[in-house]
Amino acid sequence: MNMNTDNHIDFNRIELAINYIRTNFKEQPSLEDIADAVHLSPHHFHRLFTQWAGVTPKKFLQYTTIEYAKQLLKEQNTLFDISMDAGLSGTSRLHDLFVTVEAMTPGEYKNQGKDLIIYYSFLETVFGAACIASTKKGICYLAFGDMTVAYNELVEIFPKAHYIQEEQPIHHEAVSFFQYPENALTPLHLHIKGTPFQLKIWDALLKIPLGGLTTYGDIGKHINNPKASRAVGSAVGSNPVSFIIPCHRVIRSSGELGGYHWGLNLKVAIIGWEAAKKETI
Repeated sequence: MNMNTDNHIDFNRIELAINYIRTNFKEQPSLEDIADAVHLSPHHFHRLFTQWAGVTPKKFLQYTTIEYAKQLLKEQNTLFDISMDAGLSGTSRLHDLFVTVEAMTPGEYKNQGKDLIIYYSFLETVFGAACIASTKKGICYLAFGDMTVAYNELVEIFPKAHYIQEEQPIHHEAVSFFQYPENALTPLHLHIKGTPFQLKIWDALLKIPLGGLTTYGDIGKHINNPKASRAVGSAVGSNPVSFIIPCHRVIRSSGELGGYHWGLNLKVAIIGWEAAKKETI
């Protein structure tokens, strides 16, 4: 599988650093300790991490602690309430304002993509390699991690589709959209397959403010089904368009980050990166 490897950020090292910080948080590791864990000099590591996250490793850690998450939940749930019930504008609603969603038709859903031509490509992003796929109507899939696994999961969603490995302009638009949200000018179109319940949950995810967090229970409450936390969790976990539909912004009510389909380290990275990004927008 061919991928563009000319990415100026080595996310594998960033991920190792994040894992080390999380694992050893109680010992409050020094910059030298973290740098040594990823086999870099302290100066090089500090520069690399700050270039990637936009903040120092110490500040990034603050963004991903339970205490910070709890405080953010208190602040953001009110914004989420308003966002679900009214029409806010501005950068806090960037995803909701700049993402348009078209659901697959019942026929497209049932025939497992039989008449669909799906273009897919593997692109480097600030979060490592991504598998991005689209139909003529929009992005239908975006996944991180192991690209062979990601592609196989795409085929499981649309087993009868015709696949062409070819980069499309919209693939690059998707990467640019989430790496540089402050530069978003035109809507990004999604063409996704989901049940009515899943689509309702994914629509709710789009309304979580940039850099904000909410809980599975609060999403259930906002769809008038407060006892559906488990079903909400399942729908969040089955999100086919990672990051663009921000399932990473949903955590446990305790402030713990919970799971993530593409790995907890990546979820930590995205939450911390967004918190830093929010400060600059």
